[in-house]
Amino acid sequence: MFDDEFRDDERLLSGARGEYDLEENILRPKTMEEYIGQDKVKENLAVYIAAAKARGEALDHVLLYGPPGLGKTTLAHIIANTMGTQIKVTSGPAIERSGDLAAILTNLNEGDVLFIDEIHRLNKQVEEILYSAMEDYALDIIVGKGPSARNIRFSLKRFTLIGATTRAGMLSSPLRDRFGIICKLDMYTPEELKRIVARSARTLGISVEEEGGYEIARRSRGTPRIANRLLKRVRDFSAVSGNTAVTKRDAQKALARMEIDELGLDETDRNLLRALIEKFNGGPAGLDTLAATINEDVNTIEDIYEPYLLQLGFIARTPRGRVCLKGGYDHMGVKMPEAVRRQMSVFDES
Repeated sequence: MFDDEFRDDERLLSGARGEYDLEENILRPKTMEEYIGQDKVKENLAVYIAAAKARGEALDHVLLYGPPGLGKTTLAHIIANTMGTQIKVTSGPAIERSGDLAAILTNLNEGDVLFIDEIHRLNKQVEEILYSAMEDYALDIIVGKGPSARNIRFSLKRFTLIGATTRAGMLSSPLRDRFGIICKLDMYTPEELKRIVARSARTLGISVEEEGGYEIARRSRGTPRIANRLLKRVRDFSAVSGNTAVTKRDAQKALARMEIDELGLDETDRNLLRALIEKFNGGPAGLDTLAATINEDVNTIEDIYEPYLLQLGFIARTPRGRVCLKGGYDHMGVKMPEAVRRQMSVFDES
């Protein structure tokens, strides 16, 4: 009964926001109590927020970093809601000129939150404007050129900058050092994702049996955005089958049709492992060479596929390139040659 029209996009397991996520704002929790997971981050933020409110001050600037889809934007909105202030949302690539940032900053009210997603992609000129804004709540603008140039300083209302990035290492030291609160968001456990799937299902009016929800959760690569995305796609398969509730069997059948295996790996993940094993004898293989071999973009491999394979212990990054570890061989059903085993033993903790 399932037609090819139900085959989803090959980027279904990307943590980046995509066309599948139009209902994301509906699913977004509004309070710390509703936000599932990241307990240490939530506990610390709750203390910082309570202390700032008690002093009647704006919260210190916050940097949130971690892989895409873990809830950095959601957490920024919750911080603003908890502080009782407005939030202005933008992104690094959207602020092209210093004047764009100046216009945003001068329109902020006392205590407002400015959320900049992908803050590592700010251009250098815009970033330098942020330094005095974050530290002194002032805006320095150079008027004129050459010997006649002069600096004009505008005072800003105290605000909180929340920056989000998937690549904290790409932030310059002067910018990173101006954040008083730095929080790393970690991958979610299957149990946490099961709770997220259950909450999202209630919000969307989807009936999901507990085992069906867990089947979706454990294949979601530790990422809530992917879990919500898979939930909606599994719902489609289940509805076409005529079922009123998503069962474990429905989830397994739908995820198999989408070529997502028991660990949440898709065909591109398996192609990457297969290339390392079959074409490079386990590695090492340079990233550019590997990307060309499987006909995939370098940044896509580095940002989307590699982090999860690294977390599973299936591959390792070495100075000479990527290598496939024993876990990767086992998952692909290939016995690691003894010569390769000796060569890789230094990387394979197992």
